Amino acid sequence: MIPRRPEPELMLEPDQARAYAEADFAAPHEGFVDAFAEAFPGPVSGPVLDLGCGPGDVSLRFAARYPACEVDGLDGAPAMLAAGKALMAGHPAARRVNLGEGCLPEARGPRAPYATIISNSLLHHLHTPAALWQAIRRDGTPGAAVFVMDLRRPDSEAAVKALVAQYAADDPEVLRRDFEHSLHAAFTPDEVREQLAAAGLDGFTVHVASDRHMIIFGHLPETP
Repeated sequence: MIPRRPEPELMLEPDQARAYAEADFAAPHEGFVDAFAEAFPGPVSGPVLDLGCGPGDVSLRFAARYPACEVDGLDGAPAMLAAGKALMAGHPAARRVNLGEGCLPEARGPRAPYATIISNSLLHHLHTPAALWQAIRRDGTPGAAVFVMDLRRPDSEAAVKALVAQYAADDPEVLRRDFEHSLHAAFTPDEVREQLAAAGLDGFTVHVASDRHMIIFGHLPETP
């Protein structure tokens, strides 16, 4: 197994943020919402917290899927939030999505506690991954539904190169570079299980979802 190589926590470059906002992530982002629906069948209503929302594409897709909910997105990169304005403009679910700036562990969801918390591709950016699980425990109601999707670190440099070639060959250079860096920065499922145990969330499920993704989901404990 190759060692983890952390990357910058925040995407601060305007060209980087613009590339993400303009890229076609429809399939993986819609897949995120599909996977949530499979893990938690049934309706979702009320405020939802989206940690590491980036330009807000997942927040918008989640709000569109669940018309009785409102999504509060939180991200630490002003450039990503600024890039999200174009996505929000004219989107039918935009009136139920609010994006705000803030970095974990200090930042809090504006309407905490939440009965639903989601996060897509934030964990591998964090130099201290415990910050995510601590924020989820702090900002979630007892029994809250929690759903996290992230990359998982491949076994070898060759596997990293193969995934970049397979999934990012036609992407702009900045996206290819970031994808490679993110694969190196990602955790393994066993490392995430250790994080969850330390956070008192060892009842969560860690599931390998694809050749590059894992999902982590479960309900917060009913008692603190």
